[in-house]
Amino acid sequence: MTAPAALPGQIRDDIPPVVVDAVTVRFGAITALNAVSFTVVPGTIHAIIGPNGAGKSTMFNVLSGVYKAAEGSVLFGEHRLDQMRPYKIADIGVARAFQNIALSATQSVAENLMLGRHHLTRAGFLASGLRLPKATSEGRKHGARVAEIAEFMELGNKLHTPVGVLSYGDQKRVEVARALCTEPRLLLLDEPVAGMNSEETARMADAILEIRSALGISVVLVEHDMGMVMGIADQVTVLDFGRLIADGTPAQVQADPEVIRAYLGSGDDDLASIGEDADAPPDDDSPGAPRADSPRVTTEESSP
Repeated sequence: MTAPAALPGQIRDDIPPVVVDAVTVRFGAITALNAVSFTVVPGTIHAIIGPNGAGKSTMFNVLSGVYKAAEGSVLFGEHRLDQMRPYKIADIGVARAFQNIALSATQSVAENLMLGRHHLTRAGFLASGLRLPKATSEGRKHGARVAEIAEFMELGNKLHTPVGVLSYGDQKRVEVARALCTEPRLLLLDEPVAGMNSEETARMADAILEIRSALGISVVLVEHDMGMVMGIADQVTVLDFGRLIADGTPAQVQADPEVIRAYLGSGDDDLASIGEDADAPPDDDSPGAPRADSPRVTTEESSP
């Protein structure tokens, strides 16, 4: 990979911590999160894990502005993420790549990635429509940046390929690349290897490590694949029934008796015995029936 704006081995000095302080979320009489607190250290890969129904997706939706906290707060530097709309969160450098791919199947990789540059565009509609020099120059700069990020995500030779004909693994990489095109300081990854085979999972794990190390940004991910999580995460937060039951390094949470009980319901003393759980159904934190898997690509365009 060739890293865009590379900062090898460095954490950017504009990356604040994410401080989750006693966050509680309720859906009617159901408490999906109960006074959850943890901190994402700048420049780290921080995983949020737990059994199905633990509250992972709810926590993730609070971080990205989809759900509002009934109590508590989420601070990203001076900003209260729990009080901001998703489009405002993007403006302060927070980007999300979705589990259920939301790309335009008929458009090329480059066209999908350009959607991530929308909030960075300064030329107005009229200037762009008339192809005025300022708009044309800006378009070239954004196009060059898109090509650079595509190359970084090993998609450089697919820039002009319609997304709908790509493999599932490449579609997931486009989803992550589009989030990177927003120039985030905090990248939120919602089950980035869900549905992938072992080779695709290994490639995505390498890409996440490279994103952290080369770009110097923070990465928060929710993931069912324990082998992948324990292999790349610096810190792991474990939820169960909406409660925080452990928060520490992968080695610490693997040895935590409460975590072992939550996953295994037995006296086993090693969380690693769970192995990979990539085929587990998505965590459903809201009332109602479990979510069904959605199509790999939709025809709707959505920005990260």
